[in-house]
Amino acid sequence: MTQSETPAGKQQIGGELLARMLAAEGVTTVFGIIDGTYLGLYTAFEKYGIRLVSPRHETCAAHMAGAYARSTGRLGVCMASNGPGVANILPGVAVESGEGNRVLLITSCRRTGIAYPERGGTFQYFDQVGVTAPMTKWSGAVHIPERLPELTRQALRTCWSGRPGVVHLDVPENIMNSAFEFPADAVRQPATYRPTSPLAVELSQVSAAANMLREADFPVIHAGSGIVHAGAASELAAVAEALAAPITCSWGARGVLDESSPLAIPNSTLAAAKSARSRSDLFLVLGSRLGETDWWGRGHHWGGSEPEIPKRCIQVDIDGEIIGRNRPADLAVVGDVKVFLAALLAELQGAAVPESVLEQRRQQVGALVEEKAAIRAELDAALAGMDAPMHPAHVPSIARRVFGDDALLAIDGGNTAVWCAHYYRNARPDAIHSTFKFGMLGAGVGQALGLKAAHPDRPVVCIIGDGAMGMHPQEIETAVREKLPVVYLVMCDRQWGMVKLTQQFGIGELRAAMGIESEGTINTDFEEIRFDQVATAMGALGERVADPAELEGALRRALDSGRPAVVHVDVEPTAHLFAPNLLEFKEMHGEPVG
Repeated sequence: MTQSETPAGKQQIGGELLARMLAAEGVTTVFGIIDGTYLGLYTAFEKYGIRLVSPRHETCAAHMAGAYARSTGRLGVCMASNGPGVANILPGVAVESGEGNRVLLITSCRRTGIAYPERGGTFQYFDQVGVTAPMTKWSGAVHIPERLPELTRQALRTCWSGRPGVVHLDVPENIMNSAFEFPADAVRQPATYRPTSPLAVELSQVSAAANMLREADFPVIHAGSGIVHAGAASELAAVAEALAAPITCSWGARGVLDESSPLAIPNSTLAAAKSARSRSDLFLVLGSRLGETDWWGRGHHWGGSEPEIPKRCIQVDIDGEIIGRNRPADLAVVGDVKVFLAALLAELQGAAVPESVLEQRRQQVGALVEEKAAIRAELDAALAGMDAPMHPAHVPSIARRVFGDDALLAIDGGNTAVWCAHYYRNARPDAIHSTFKFGMLGAGVGQALGLKAAHPDRPVVCIIGDGAMGMHPQEIETAVREKLPVVYLVMCDRQWGMVKLTQQFGIGELRAAMGIESEGTINTDFEEIRFDQVATAMGALGERVADPAELEGALRRALDSGRPAVVHVDVEPTAHLFAPNLLEFKEMHGEPVG
C-alpha cells in the first residue's frame, strides 16, 4: 500500500482527503483565512507539506493565488469560508478568471440537509455555486461524501484543461470536518485522471504556417498572455529571430521578449507597433484573444489604413472558441503555443527563410528601432526635471534601476499602471504582474504577497497609487506576519487621477446638457493617508520621499532591510494626471477605425 492509499475500512476526515489530493497535484501553498467550517482541511496541511498563507481579506487570497500561478506555471489554490468569506472573495474570483490565471477556489458551505436547496433562513448561506458559475470555468458542490474524490478530480481536471481560469469546488462543513470511508484509490496520480502533456498541434498546420511565414514580405508576431501561461518565451524569441519578425504584445503579455531587444515593440511605443503592422502582410497571433485593448485586431492600429498591403493572419490558441472571433484567421491552429512554436522552429531550421528575405526584413526592423528610439527619447525627457514633489516618471524608472532584472513587479491602478508601462523596462517573461484585463484597483497588494510566497529569493516590488493602496492597506500586516518582505512603492497625489482627468474634459459638456450651473470635479480628491506611518504601526519599515534625488536611497534601504517596507512617494499631482498615451488608451474603448 502506498502513502496515498487509504486502508480499506478505515475512515478519514473529508478535509484531510482533500488536502491529500492537493498534495498529489504538487500543491505546496494555499492562500486563505481560517474558519471552523473547514477546520478538517487546513489542519491537515502541515501533514502533507502544504503552507497556509493567510491574508486579512479573502479577495487578496484570490489575487495571491493568481499571481502565484502566473509566475510559477503551477496551480494556485485559495479558500474561503461559507457565506461572508465567499462573498468577500467574489471580486478576486471575477478578476483572476478574467485574467486567465489557473486558480482552484475551495469553499465551505453549510451542512448537507440545509443547503442546496436552502431550507429557508439558513445562517451564512447563499447559492455559492450559482453565483460563481458565470465567472468561473466550472463550479460544483459536493452533496454527499462519496462524491468528494470524484468531484475534486473533476475540478482539478478542469483547472488543467483549455484556457486557464478559476475553478470552484464547494464542500459542506460536515463533509469537511467529519470522517467517512473513502475508496482505497480515492487519491490518485494526476496522469490517471487528466492529461499531463500540453495540447498537441497538427503538424500539417505547422508546415502550412512555416510556408506562409517564409513567403511573407514582413511578418509581425503578436503575442498574448498564452505565451506566459505556456512558458513559451524562449521558443517565441527563437522563432522571431529565425523569421526576423518583430513582436508586438497584448498588455497581458508584457515582457515575453526582453524589451531591449530590437525585435521587441513594447506597448510603451504603440506608434511603432502601429507602424510595424502597417508594413506587415502577415500576422502570427499567439495566445491572444485580440480583445478590446488590442483594438480587436482591426482598424488602423492593425494596418487597416494601408489597403494596398493585404493582411493575412495565422492564429494559434489553446481555446478554439476565440479563434477568428474578432479578426478572421487564414490559418486557425488549436493547440498549445509552446508546442506549436517548438514545431515551427524545427520546420524553419529544416528549411530556413532565404537570407535575402531576412535581410529585407532586418531593414524594416531597423526602421522600427529608429522609431522606438525617437519615442523613447521623447518619453525620457520627463526624467530631466528634479523638482519635488517628483515627476511620476521617476518612480518606475528608479525602481527598475534599484530592483534589477531579477525582480518581480506587481503594478496596480489607473495612471500608476500607465506610468509603469512606459518607464519600467522589463527583461523577463515572468516579471510583470497586474490585472491587465480588469484594471482592478487594489489587486496588486495581494499579488505582491503571492509573488513573494512563490519566489522567496527574488525581490518583489508593488508600485501602486494611493487610491488603490487605500483599498487593502491591512495586508501590510500580512506581509509582516507571514515574513514576506515585499516593498510597496505608493505614488501619492491624493486624487483619483484617471477619473479626475476624465471629468475635467467631459463634465462641463454633461452639465451643460443637464442645465447644471456648477464647476469643478466630483469626489475626485481625498485626504492624505501617511502610508509610511501606517507601515510603521503594523511593524513594517516606512519612509516618505518627495525629492527624486532621495528615492533611490530609500528604495535601497527598503530592499536591504529584508523586511516588508512601504515607501510613500509624493508625486506632482498635475503631472500625474497626464500619463503617456492616454488618448490611445481612450481610443481602445471605441470601435476600431481605418
